Formats: sequence, C-alpha cells, structure tokens
Amino acid sequence: MRLGRWASEKRTWIIQPVILAILAFGLAILLSNCNPSSTNSTSSPPSPANSPAALSAGSLVYGAGGEPVNLEPGNIEDGNSLTVQNQIYNRLIQFKPGTTDLDPALATEWKSAEGGKVWTFKLRSGVKFHDGTDFDAEAVRFNVDRWWNPKSEFGYRNAGKTYIIWKNLFGGFKGSPESLLQDVVVEGKDTIKFVLKQPFAIFPTAIASGYFGIASPTAIKKAQASYGTPASFAVGTGPFIFREWRSGDRIVLAKNPNYWQEGLPKSEQLTIRFISDPAARLVQLRAGTIDLTVDLTPDQLQEVQRDPNVEPIFRPSYNVGYLALNPSYEPLKKPEVRQAIAQALNKQEIVKAFWGELGENTPHFTPPLFKEYQSQKATGYPYNPEQALQTLAKAGYPNGFDLQLWYMPVSRPYFPTPKPIAEAFAAELSAIGIKVNLQTKDWAAYLGDRNKSPGFQAFMLGWTGDYGDPDSFYYPHFGPGATADLGNWKNEQLFKLLDQARATQDKAARIKIYQQIDEILEKEAVRIPIVHSKPLLAKRKIVQGWTPSPLGTEPLGAVSKS
Repeated sequence: MRLGRWASEKRTWIIQPVILAILAFGLAILLSNCNPSSTNSTSSPPSPANSPAALSAGSLVYGAGGEPVNLEPGNIEDGNSLTVQNQIYNRLIQFKPGTTDLDPALATEWKSAEGGKVWTFKLRSGVKFHDGTDFDAEAVRFNVDRWWNPKSEFGYRNAGKTYIIWKNLFGGFKGSPESLLQDVVVEGKDTIKFVLKQPFAIFPTAIASGYFGIASPTAIKKAQASYGTPASFAVGTGPFIFREWRSGDRIVLAKNPNYWQEGLPKSEQLTIRFISDPAARLVQLRAGTIDLTVDLTPDQLQEVQRDPNVEPIFRPSYNVGYLALNPSYEPLKKPEVRQAIAQALNKQEIVKAFWGELGENTPHFTPPLFKEYQSQKATGYPYNPEQALQTLAKAGYPNGFDLQLWYMPVSRPYFPTPKPIAEAFAAELSAIGIKVNLQTKDWAAYLGDRNKSPGFQAFMLGWTGDYGDPDSFYYPHFGPGATADLGNWKNEQLFKLLDQARATQDKAARIKIYQQIDEILEKEAVRIPIVHSKPLLAKRKIVQGWTPSPLGTEPLGAVSKS
C-alpha cells in the first residue's frame, strides 16, 4: 500500500535530525561564547548573562520553534511572535491560566450598551510602560488607531506594515464598509469606548487576543518604522523588559521590577532561543541548555518520558492544521477538483502515522471542543482515490495537472514535521495524476507572500484559537478580507452567516448558524482540515509554575526554576 511506504520511511527521516541536533547543540555552545559584538543586537543595554553556561536559577531559558517575525503588536499572525510579545506587553484583557476565560489586565472592568454595539473599558491606573511613559486611554487609542486606521501617521504602512490580523478579526480598516469598528473615543484618562457598526457579543474576547498588546506611543514614535525589529526595541507594560535581539539566535528579556501584578515575574531573566528543529530542542532540553520547550514531535514522547530530569506536558487540543487550495489557480477554481483532492488524501492514516495518539482528523475546521456547533451532516471526504479519479475526469482533468505545494519551514503545534507530511500528501496525490512540486521559504516570507497575488497554489498552514469561541477559527480564515491567501475567494452566504453569528447572543441560535457554516465549508473545500493535534511540550523537572494555555502561548511571568 502506498501509505505504508511513506509511513515506514518516517523513522528514517527522524534519525538524521537527531545527528544534526547533536552538531547543532555543540555549535550553539560555541556561538554562546562568541563576542556579542559579532551579533545583531539593539542599542538597549545587553543582559549581563547571555550564554547558557552563565544562566543561574533566576534565569529561565525557553526553546522556541522559530524566530519571531517582529515584536510589533497588531502586525503579526504567527505563534513565535506571539510568544515573545506576551512577555513584553499586556492587553486590555487576558485569559486565566490554562483556560479561555477572561481575566482583567490593563482594563479592570468592561460593559456593553446599545445591545452590544458600544463597549466601554475602565483602565487600570498607575501603570507605566517600561520607558516610563504613562499608560492611559490615549495610549490605547494610539495603538488601536495604528492597527485600524490606514491613514494613521504612526502606522508606517508605506514601510510595508499591513496589520492584516485586525482586518481578519474585525472585518476591515477605517473607512471601509466592512469595518466593524466605527470609532474609538477617549472618555477621560482611565476610560475608553469602542463604537461598533453592529452588535458583537464577544468583542471583549476578541480584543483579548494575543495580537493586541499595548505598546508605548513614545517608543513607537522614536523608532518609527523600525519599531519591533531586531534593529530596534519593543516597549510594553508586561512582566519582562526587552533587552536584546540576536537575529538567528535569541531574544533576551529582563525582569520588570515595577510590574503592576504583585509577585511577578518570578524569574530575573528570560531568554528565548530560536531552535527550529524539534530534535535539537529536545537535545538541548535534556542537556540543560534550555529549561522548557514546545512543539516537539509525537515520536519524541518516549524519549522525554525516559529522561529522569525531564517531563512531558500536553497543551489542550485547540487548533487545526489544514491544506489550503487556492481557487485563483485554474484547476482549483472548480469545487469538484478541490473535493477530489480531499478524497485522495488518506487523512486518517496520515494523522495516525505522524501524530499517533496526539492527533485526530475530523471533517470540521473547528476542534472537537466545539462539537455542539458542528453539523452532523458534514461528514467530510473519506479516503477514496478511485472516486477522486472519476471526479477529476468529470471536472475536465482526466490526466491530472501540476501543483505547487508549499510547506512551512518551521515546526508548529499543528504540523510538527511539515516536510515529511507534505511528502505524504504528494505521494497520495500522485495516484490521481496530480504532479506535486514541493516548495518552501523563510517563515516570515512564507506568511507574507501567501497573501500576495496570485498567492501560493496550495499550502500547509494551521491555527491555534485566540479566544474561546468558534468565531476565533472561522472569521480569521473565511470572513470578509480574510481570504487574500485564497485569491480573495468569496462566498456571500458564508459572510452573511458569520456576521449573523457575531451579532447573535442566543446560544441555540448561534449553534444553528455555525452548523450551516460547517456544511458550506465542507462543500467548498478551500481549507481542508487535516488534524486537530494535542501538542507535546516538555520541561525540566526543576521548572515550576508553567500552565500551558489552549490558546498556544502564554506569559511566562509565573514560571520559575528551583
């Protein structure tokens, strides 16, 4: 069986990264002792203890799966950037540890009026940014205006900044008919009001997303377009203060001694190392070079369990890994062709081979947590290559076609080993005559270029929910303005239903709406759900206080090591 071939080869490709990881570990130790002047760093004062050998019990080292795109709130979509940003910045509202429940942060309370069209937030007083600037309502307005207003003097859009996540979550930018937000009003130093076009019952939940940290207006004005890049700095109100960004290596953060949340942070220093290979991350965790890490492969679970100094941690499953098919590419314009591809992939066996018990394939884009919102009529596309061949022939492609399939260059919770998974896809599609050419590129370019016309023909990507509602999965992928990576594909009925769900407060009514959405997406097959994974994390046993969030990233202020 074709599937058996690539499944058996899976063990082979793991051996090679382990060897490379050992070499990478030795190289990391060598580089850590190099003169800091040979690296790219900011003008901020460097941390006095940057090398792994110098780290004390008061210093925590986190092994990330890759380097951030940038440290500018509202201008990123990726988890690697979110991880660092959530240490530097606070949002208006945060989530209680390990849950999707809301918790006050820079806003102490909030209320709605006019049926959910107006939201007013009372802000925490006495908070200062790391540079000494006062946090107040005007600082919030400044940040929101940058994200929302294309004409903002301080948005620096002429430097290529897009703030695409704002558009994806809130419909559009200021001045566009799709914009949910209509106005931001400062009502005194400690009060700010958001005026919406229509009721949005979960607006506080959406604005609590990790993307929307509040940055110092003073710092942004000083750095201008370079703010949040390796050549500049990042200034928030969070538990850690930015000190240094060495491109390709690490970011160093120091304890904020004036943090508003009493008793935090627990560590004097937090170093975030960029280690893209999961095998290398585990090697360094076991060696004590890093203290905790994320996004290990399911195959590494037994190795983690065998080490007496290390223990596994499982993040709650709250994600989706998917295969996107761009309808602007001629063969994929027809839904029948996209459906044939879904039939040709043995999704259940692929998940079994690459995730084992730490992954699940379902027909639904939303994770199993939202089962009641999913339609029983949406049964997906069971593996049936013979039927897929017939479907392709009826669609006008009896001999198949060529297809560029892009896979990610970094491991993520939903796709911990992107390349071999992409190779499995290619092997399956070859059986129905689709000749796949695998492609990849730098992570930042991968994320950005997929949105540039005409976009990638087909690509792998995924999503970890940002808040506890099906809207967190649907609107950023299928809402108005959220399909640039699909050639601006549109389904007007779908747009209407998504907006109805946002404006509806009755749960039973929302369930019916989301079940209709589930059925439409199954037929359209533009983002084919492959897996809902249970990400494997690990830490050294001396690390305490780590409660992984289902949302994929969390502040590490409460984490320490003995």
